[in-house]
Amino acid sequence: MSKNCSLCKAELTSMDTLLGENKLSDGGVLCNQCLDKASAVNQELLYNLNNFSLEDIKSLLQEPVQVAVRPEQNLPAITDSEPSMISREEYKRRRRKIKSELEKLNANLSLFTKGEVKELPYLISEDEKIIAITDAQFINTLDAGIVVATPLRMLSVSKSMFGAAKINDYPNEKIKAVSFVSHPRSPIIQLHLDERVVEFECYLDKEDAEKFYDQIKEHYNNPQIQAPKQLRNPVTKTSSKEILDQLEKLGKLREKGILTDAEFTEQKIKLLEQLK
Repeated sequence: MSKNCSLCKAELTSMDTLLGENKLSDGGVLCNQCLDKASAVNQELLYNLNNFSLEDIKSLLQEPVQVAVRPEQNLPAITDSEPSMISREEYKRRRRKIKSELEKLNANLSLFTKGEVKELPYLISEDEKIIAITDAQFINTLDAGIVVATPLRMLSVSKSMFGAAKINDYPNEKIKAVSFVSHPRSPIIQLHLDERVVEFECYLDKEDAEKFYDQIKEHYNNPQIQAPKQLRNPVTKTSSKEILDQLEKLGKLREKGILTDAEFTEQKIKLLEQLK
């Protein structure tokens, strides 16, 4: 058995061999850190590592990370964390603040998210408040993770068993709407961005996922349905064509999951009243 990683040449540790030797098709071996970097580009490595050679791994790591993301899978671009450098005292202050906020929110996080929560003081300043948080992982990935909402943005923090945290930051101006896809086992929270939809699977606590969505939906979805609401007290008569155009837009919002059936029906009735 090789004593060194074929890629980085570091000496293999007991953790590298704890779950079995990470052997390649050409006999080479990867340490867990290199395996984690490579699997972030191509997750098939986690299941079929012995089908890849060292040259395959080198080729994967030379490519830009985003090429591994297929839009049709709704996966995020991978961002390895680079925590901002803060003093030990500032970290402690931020951590106490975050702990207090999580207690007020009655946050129901699993034990698997301890590593992700420890990253939050590096990411969230003392003047930025957490308004919602839940266990959630990117759909079609194996990493555990959390999704956090503040008045300014949403953050996802995820960690695999080995390696650094992966952090994705979604400023409010890039989030067009949020939606919730019900499922008896693993509901999905969707962020509708300009260019794609990012999906988070909430596989540990269905009720907590619904609570998270309830806490953020008004914050993000009100602008999407503001135009139909403005028709409650029209100052001028609305033409039939304008009403039909509005109905078509509402239908598209429902198809995308931005409006529920109940919300769609409510807005539809208000619009049809303008034709009377």
